[in-house]
Amino acid sequence: MSQDSSAAATASNNNVTLTDNVTGKQATFPVRTGTQGPGVIDIRSLYAETGYFTYDPGFIATGSCESKITYIDGDNGILLHRGYPIEQLAENSDFLEVCYLLLYGELPTGEQKVKFDRGITLHTMLHEQMANFYRGFRRDAHPMAIMCGVVGALSAFYHDSTDISDPHQRMVASYRMIAKMPTIAGWAYKYSIGQPFIYPSNKLGFAENFLHMLFATPCEDYEINPVIAKAMDRILILHADHEQNASTSTVRLAGSSGANPFACISAGIASLWGPAHGGANEAVLNMLHEIGDKSNINEYIKKAKDSDDPFRLMGFGHRVYKNFDPRAKIMRETCHSVLNELGIENEPLLELAMELEKIALEDEYFVDRKLYPNVDFYSGIIFQALGIPTSMFTVLFAVARTVGWIAQWNEMIEDPSQKIGRPRQLYTGQPYRDYVPIKTRP
Repeated sequence: MSQDSSAAATASNNNVTLTDNVTGKQATFPVRTGTQGPGVIDIRSLYAETGYFTYDPGFIATGSCESKITYIDGDNGILLHRGYPIEQLAENSDFLEVCYLLLYGELPTGEQKVKFDRGITLHTMLHEQMANFYRGFRRDAHPMAIMCGVVGALSAFYHDSTDISDPHQRMVASYRMIAKMPTIAGWAYKYSIGQPFIYPSNKLGFAENFLHMLFATPCEDYEINPVIAKAMDRILILHADHEQNASTSTVRLAGSSGANPFACISAGIASLWGPAHGGANEAVLNMLHEIGDKSNINEYIKKAKDSDDPFRLMGFGHRVYKNFDPRAKIMRETCHSVLNELGIENEPLLELAMELEKIALEDEYFVDRKLYPNVDFYSGIIFQALGIPTSMFTVLFAVARTVGWIAQWNEMIEDPSQKIGRPRQLYTGQPYRDYVPIKTRP
């Protein structure tokens, strides 16, 4: 086919035929259907048959893999993990049960749950030499920078779980990362504020242990509030996996090269750090600080509606969900229960957030465009209420998302059709030209 030719596509039964309107040449591609969602055109032979690549910046209309883990219907606000609605999991499950579901595909029996919980608990400690690794960072280092470095360094301490061809080693690495991530995060926080590291406690549940490592000191016991612990557990569930987002795709792409699992998860953390992804809840708090006071809300609402104004309301709308984010509904309830439990009153920033939420849910501009408050909006408010600094927000996200990354990585490793990721490009640079010696250049 010539480079200036045009093409048209027709669909019939279970295939799509592409016709070059200049040469008349045709190529047929199968349409594959999943258990839910739209069908996909299998174009793996596109270049071989037509001489063309597809051009899809941001992978808006590209399915990069086949997966059985998570399903999202953005138009209808549906999120399923292994077929189970996120609302039911958040209401009835705990985080480790969701971890088991994501890893193994089914909810555990009582015996399986006890064994799995214990298996994770036995891996929560970090190699003692890693404490020295932390001390190599500046005290004012961003916790996400520490997370990237420490998680990547795990492969230097746990050589016995880096052989990706061994299913047992993959399982051990999976357990280790799920278990150690709260410890890594807690230590990153403690290091940033100059407090001693708090070791994990085997008598505590996953969320309780995480809170313990964040807020306890050697001076006195940390009293765990069950409402706060439940809120943290629910936050972890709501962020456990979200299909082929930027960080998950990064983990899969890194893993497709055969990189060890610790390196792959470190790459995912780096991707998550971006303000358009995991850093969105941190951006929400920065936005609230910029607005400053409830009296300024109307002014900033006008700025948000002005397409020529660079100001944007953070924490509203979603790339995938064109309806209310199902996680946001649950997070909203959790947010208000935390604020009520803590008895927070006359806190200007939180009052500002609640007023902004009220306006966005009622304002015709936002309602018509379905710019509802998303999960990042409410999680940022909860973390602020708990006294967690904004620099730690994305770290907490990473703790939750680790199990999703691990499940997706394992699925990718076991997929016989998976190849090393190698996207192509539309080249728009200089055409071929000969080298000119420097003495003869104009």
